[in-house]
Amino acid sequence: MAHVISNRASGFSFAETVSNVLSNLRAARARRAIYVRTLNELRILSDRDLSDLGISRLQIEDLAFEAAYGK
Repeated sequence: MAHVISNRASGFSFAETVSNVLSNLRAARARRAIYVRTLNELRILSDRDLSDLGISRLQIEDLAFEAAYGK
């Protein structure tokens, strides 16, 4: 009678894990780029432009964060 023993864990693949980590890093980098771009675009607006949009200078960082990462 022959027995086969497999040491491979179900659902685990080193290649998949590395791929997921790299994918998460790319997504985080993209979100950070959106945050920085939004922050810079809002910071260059004049107080009058911001007022026309209903935005206070104190809200800029919060709005950029929300644009990139959601609420």
